Amino acid sequence: MKTSDFDPSGAAAGVWRAIDASANRAGEALRVVEDVARFVLNDAQLTALAKDLRHTLATLLAQGARPQRVALRDVAGDIGIGVEPPVSLRRASPADLVAANTARAAQALRSLTECAAVVAPGAAAGFEQLRYRLYVLERGALAATRARDRLAGISLCVLVDGRADLADFERLVATLVEAGVRMFQIRDKALGMPTLAVRVERALAIARRHAATEPAFVIVNDRADVAAAVGADGVHGGADDLPTALTRRVIGPASLLGRTAHTLAEARAAAADGADYLGIGPCFPSATKSFGECASPDFLRTVSAEISLPAFAIGGVTLERLDELAALGVTRVAVAAAVTGARDPAAAAAAIIERLADLEPAPLP
Repeated sequence: MKTSDFDPSGAAAGVWRAIDASANRAGEALRVVEDVARFVLNDAQLTALAKDLRHTLATLLAQGARPQRVALRDVAGDIGIGVEPPVSLRRASPADLVAANTARAAQALRSLTECAAVVAPGAAAGFEQLRYRLYVLERGALAATRARDRLAGISLCVLVDGRADLADFERLVATLVEAGVRMFQIRDKALGMPTLAVRVERALAIARRHAATEPAFVIVNDRADVAAAVGADGVHGGADDLPTALTRRVIGPASLLGRTAHTLAEARAAAADGADYLGIGPCFPSATKSFGECASPDFLRTVSAEISLPAFAIGGVTLERLDELAALGVTRVAVAAAVTGARDPAAAAAAIIERLADLEPAPLP
């Protein structure tokens, strides 16, 4: 906006008043979203994005015309004051705060774009670009709040292969559900698709039958098509699988979407693209899979500190290594052999869950 654009006469004065009101609404809403990202989610990436949006908005509004538009404020004569909407968006959770305030900011930015086109055309494109950037922030913040709620209390994900036969597979899954396991990833690259689909269907049936009071999620490794076809709870993919955005198209908005991240850049990209949780590692040498190198402690610590999505340490995790991971801020793990290869899988799973509960930081009073 340039000072020379300012025209306080006639209809232009009303347009400038609309710009002033929308600017205030957008800035206030972005501040709320930033505060949720910073203080509730403790997510450095989302906080930085929200802060940058808010500062860019302030920069656009400060280009010449701000003092003049403020002078046109007429609080006493504003006919909209006191007019309440028939239905207000609820504010019962952090997700509600994000949804309500991103909607408010988007509406305000749209109004800024349209009104600026009348009195300050040079600024309209800037407001429009901010609105599209806001959509990225909204998706990331809502994904983070939703995933934290859905996976609350789930510290262990057990990776299960197809086993020797279906009966063996069913016994293992049922035993682990009864032992308190609430998240499974069905991973067996040697199984044909029809057999894999049957295994997932059986795991879903067992999880639904045994988890009467708490949900137990069944995730499919790699195969978004199988997950969607049988109604699994989600899919977990890596760098060589279908990209996150395309996977979401296949499985739909309600399903869990996990991504493996070996680097901080991959973790940030997964979060920005709408993943619900991360598998981070590989952390240690594994008995079931060979790795070129293991993740560094700095990587694990940084992901835990910067990204609010639930993050499960993967690769060679055992009961004896949980304390080491917790010291880096990681208190969720995904394991295979440490449970499925144990003499007593149920006892092994229960021991991991119990130890992770002891290591979880106590909630603030």
